[in-house]
Amino acid sequence: MIPPGKVWLVGAGPGAADLLTLRAARLLAEAEVVLHDALVDEAVLALAPQARRVAVGKRACRPSTAQRFINKQIVDAARAHGTVVRLKGGDPMLFGRAEEEIEALEAAGIPWEVVPGVTAASAAAAVLGRSLTRRGTARSVSFITASVGEGEAPNHAWIEAARGTDTVAVYMGARQLPALAAALVAAGKPAATPLATVANASLPQQRIWRGTLGSATEAVLEAGVPVMVLIGAPAQGRLEQAPGGAEPSAMEHAA
Repeated sequence: MIPPGKVWLVGAGPGAADLLTLRAARLLAEAEVVLHDALVDEAVLALAPQARRVAVGKRACRPSTAQRFINKQIVDAARAHGTVVRLKGGDPMLFGRAEEEIEALEAAGIPWEVVPGVTAASAAAAVLGRSLTRRGTARSVSFITASVGEGEAPNHAWIEAARGTDTVAVYMGARQLPALAAALVAAGKPAATPLATVANASLPQQRIWRGTLGSATEAVLEAGVPVMVLIGAPAQGRLEQAPGGAEPSAMEHAA
């Protein structure tokens, strides 16, 4: 019997291909199969021209591949190929369902390894030019998501975490942003707390919106693009803002 290959769960980072780690780029160049998330940028996928690409992305409010089927596809790929990359947006171990895939691989007796990536909160902070942990004003950070999977019971523990920390990084929260902001205000977070959204962080088409928890309903959100929400001092703008909290020029913060 031919032994199974190895699966590498690789962080694709926030978008820009040159933010990949050297190890991630090397593995993409060696991979026989790449199973990738929906929002991985084409420039990243181009680093694996020799590989068979399999799109297995999960998209909110859109047709998505069920996680159990993704697990099966990864296992099947490893049984047929030597080097398999499971390419996941951001960092695999932060809201990436990596542990479910690892459990499936272990149950099948397939070796695996995780390659960390730049997470979206770090990329958004870099775009804004504001530290997530500025000395004297932000001593704590919470990484949260209010999203729940199909069949999962809503969990409101994120409200307590967000209320009790100086900086809040919200993943997969764009669709629920007005409700999320209202819930935080109702829980005691001041309506004047700065809030910023960064869409397509690190890419040429990145966009920034700045406002407050109280004005979150005015946020300009584009469908079908990754959006990171930062709440707290790091969301405070350096530049003079246009009426309504919109950035006068989002591209002024482009790398």
